[in-house]
Amino acid sequence: MSNKTIKTALISVYHKNGLDPIVQELSKLGVEIFSTGGTQKYIENTGVEVIPVETLTSYPSILGGRVKTLHPKIFGGILSRRDNDSDVAELSTYDIPEIDLVIVDLYPFEETVKAGSSEEEIIEKIDIGGISLIRAAAKNFSDTTVISSMNQYGKLLSILQANNGSVSLEERKNFAKESFLQSSHYDTEIFKYFVSSDVNKAVDFNQKSQLRYGENPHQKGWFFGDLDGFFDKLHGKALSYNNLLDVDAAVNLMLEFKDDKPTFAILKHNNACGLATREHLLDAYNDALAGDPVSAFGGILISNTEIDVATANEIHKLFCEVVIAPSFTAEALTVLKGKKNRVLLVQKQFELPAQQYRTILNGILFQDKDNVTDKKEDFVTATIKAPTANEIDDLVFASKVCKHTKSNTIVLAKNGQLLASGTGQTSRVDALRQAIHKAKSFNFDLNGAVMASDAFFPFPDCVEIANKEGIKTVIQPGGSIKDQLSIDYCNDHEVAMVFTGTRHFKH
Repeated sequence: MSNKTIKTALISVYHKNGLDPIVQELSKLGVEIFSTGGTQKYIENTGVEVIPVETLTSYPSILGGRVKTLHPKIFGGILSRRDNDSDVAELSTYDIPEIDLVIVDLYPFEETVKAGSSEEEIIEKIDIGGISLIRAAAKNFSDTTVISSMNQYGKLLSILQANNGSVSLEERKNFAKESFLQSSHYDTEIFKYFVSSDVNKAVDFNQKSQLRYGENPHQKGWFFGDLDGFFDKLHGKALSYNNLLDVDAAVNLMLEFKDDKPTFAILKHNNACGLATREHLLDAYNDALAGDPVSAFGGILISNTEIDVATANEIHKLFCEVVIAPSFTAEALTVLKGKKNRVLLVQKQFELPAQQYRTILNGILFQDKDNVTDKKEDFVTATIKAPTANEIDDLVFASKVCKHTKSNTIVLAKNGQLLASGTGQTSRVDALRQAIHKAKSFNFDLNGAVMASDAFFPFPDCVEIANKEGIKTVIQPGGSIKDQLSIDYCNDHEVAMVFTGTRHFKH
């Protein structure tokens, strides 16, 4: 039968807020209630009759409360299949009552970790009995209703009152689904605690938003996390899956420039197509746009400082999906809100997770983020000729962009402006040729530009090609067994080259 009338219930909860109306309704319906410890006393204080679990199991709570409900007379009653003759016979043989409703929540593990409690206190908040009861009841949703959070009390109460204590199969299955989400989140938080405290900020599986679609319209998509904790959305349509990928890339890139002079970046498909640092934000925007005004169409824009009305007026001329800044002046907002779908985001102060993970095959890849930013103090000049002070500034600039561009990549920059980059190429030479072609197509003079590479040069071909275009300063990690070939070419042609010692692959 689709509908199941609740005749017995097991209630054992840590959080008791809002439990009283449920207990009163169950009592009114004549439901037999089993309970433990503090929950049992709470129910008794409401005047409702309750049977201690110990009476059912003939076993006391032991090990300081670590073992209370882990008993066949409890789990047999929850997991028994009501339409299975063998299950029904075994319940009769061992005098096990069917348990139709399980109301159990979990110890506040996540809150205990966030409170900075001792490891002993944290470990004691790893729920064993509760998570087992929830999973058992959720597994047997065909016969059992499971409530795993006080947030579900209102829904359960409405169902009980509307249907005289009966719960439909669809309702039971939905409760089961929510319970497995709850248990998944709980176990993930425990895993994250043991892996690293920093990972606690990686994903909040309790906060789920369905997106219009995934990467393409035929794919479903969701976002798990708290966007409102990171941004104040001031205007525009809902962010899409691809928007979120680009926003993430933009935020991570601009973090490299958070303490610099006004800097503006334009991104497309997770890569910067324009970026510039200037004394004034308007100039930074104009020079970022000049880097690739074609790719900028439909892009993601981000600033490291407040967007003023002069800059907003220029931005408004461009079709763009999202604009991100620490703040906007009132006049700038008025202008930018002129396009109803344009998303305007104010980025809050927020620490990003220190780890990253992605699904592959039938598992997960997990790694520390690339938190190394190449600084001039770390540069080792590998050639006879050393870069000038201005060239060093451009090398730092180009290296920051290079770190956040898909590999293989070559970045060309000059005077605090991205001239072009070769992105996601299968060879470094192809990446360089792509960057040179793009720079020339937008009429940039490469004489005096610098070149950054995300990985070492196994051959001198890239420095040779760059030198012939007038590029006389290079930054790369170094570390190839054939580094000397590139060094020799640079020395023979008066090219300055520095090594950083740090590779920045990005896939």
